[in-house]
Amino acid sequence: MRLTLPMLAWLAGIATASAGFSSPESLVRNVYAHYGQGTPEFSAGLQRDQGTARQFFDPSLAKAWSAPQHEPYDFLVQSLNWKLGPVAIAILRRQFDRTYVSAAFDNRGRRITMNFIVVKGPDGWVIWDVETPHDSLRSFLEQFRN
Repeated sequence: MRLTLPMLAWLAGIATASAGFSSPESLVRNVYAHYGQGTPEFSAGLQRDQGTARQFFDPSLAKAWSAPQHEPYDFLVQSLNWKLGPVAIAILRRQFDRTYVSAAFDNRGRRITMNFIVVKGPDGWVIWDVETPHDSLRSFLEQFRN
């Protein structure tokens, strides 16, 4: 099969779409889409494979996300298991190269607020870090690294 210029452009679009998202809000919305009640790939939490890590995280955090871990709970929902209520997403501020996005939701009746620090990479928006009032994803992953 001979590839034409439009086919190559389409294939290149698929390759670049594998990293990052079009807006900070869509990035956070897609994180929590993995914590629903439905098909296995969208109800087991955000996957730890390298492809998912590359799509959602800045390269410096992607490696830590996909490394073997023995964490006591899923940091992104602050629990071992979940039944999330609606997720409210809001941009808190834009500061230099970073955008701060708040995600608030109930997990089994417990109110959770996460602050995502996102950056725009060459292929779209990715997570640089996630903060709670007491911890950050970077330090959490470092603490439980093998």
